[in-house]
Amino acid sequence: MSNFQFTLIVDGPDLQDAPLIDLLFEAGCDDATVGNSDGVQYVDFDREADAFDEAILSAVDDLEKLQGVHVIRIADAGLAAIADI
Repeated sequence: MSNFQFTLIVDGPDLQDAPLIDLLFEAGCDDATVGNSDGVQYVDFDREADAFDEAILSAVDDLEKLQGVHVIRIADAGLAAIADI
């Protein structure tokens, strides 16, 4: 297994509220750090899995166990920017 680092952009309740932090942990996101930047809520993961897509899908499943939480997109996903090309 490998460790994969990625960030998911989420919509829903403030995951930094104390009761939700506990629920996040119980949902399987003990490898996550929650943040907010300019009103955009994100969750950074350092997830162990056999493949990158497996890591992402398991993180999405775990996050969406929480009522009202919806994953909007993957942030950056290791893609090259047009400036880098």
